Amino acid sequence: MPTDANEYAMVEGITWWLWCRFNMVTYRLKATEDSGDEESQSKDNQKAEKSPLPSIEISPNEHKLQYAYALWYSRRSPGKTNIQSYDQNLKLVGRFASVEQFWGLYSHLVRPSDLTTHTDFHLFKVGIKPMWEDEANQKGGKWIVRLRKGLVSRCWENLILAILGEQFMVGEEICGAVVSIRFQEDIICVWNKTASDVTITARIRDTLRRVLHLPPTATMEYKTHNDSLKNVHRNL
Repeated sequence: MPTDANEYAMVEGITWWLWCRFNMVTYRLKATEDSGDEESQSKDNQKAEKSPLPSIEISPNEHKLQYAYALWYSRRSPGKTNIQSYDQNLKLVGRFASVEQFWGLYSHLVRPSDLTTHTDFHLFKVGIKPMWEDEANQKGGKWIVRLRKGLVSRCWENLILAILGEQFMVGEEICGAVVSIRFQEDIICVWNKTASDVTITARIRDTLRRVLHLPPTATMEYKTHNDSLKNVHRNL
């Protein structure tokens, strides 16, 4: 979290630089949504998880982010999804630790609004997997914002810029964010570590409302991961 005016100004400057660059983005390469050989991909994912990932190198001329991040992609199959199948569906798209590395990854991604239904992007800090069972998430929860169709791409972009620019000002509380494409609506969530800290969750709520330009009447729901797990087990 920025500790003085100069550091805060630097973060704001980087965020503005990103914003200007992103307004010129042409999403030229579409993310592959068709699974192809799903069995082969599943085996590749398992091998990747067992092999430790190398550290992310940053050159001296790059603008280092406060945290390194990983972008994940998942696509739900029809029918009930248990925890094990959810884990298997998670695919690591890439990792980054600087503004330039993020831009190199982000500029090749499809817009969320162009994804098919039941697909998700997960942007999480490196070392935290986008699962309720991850140690960093076990005592946490998430803010949920439901959006009408047509708004999700801009809202997702605003959110990830705010996260990278440390605009939430809650220290290490932010774990990551998820955008979920559904049939009648789209959903954006922000995950944090401590569900019981009402001061932290309120600050995240207020910042999220500002970042997404939500009207005061917009409905925002907070749900603990423990409650989410209970719902899954109840439906098995």
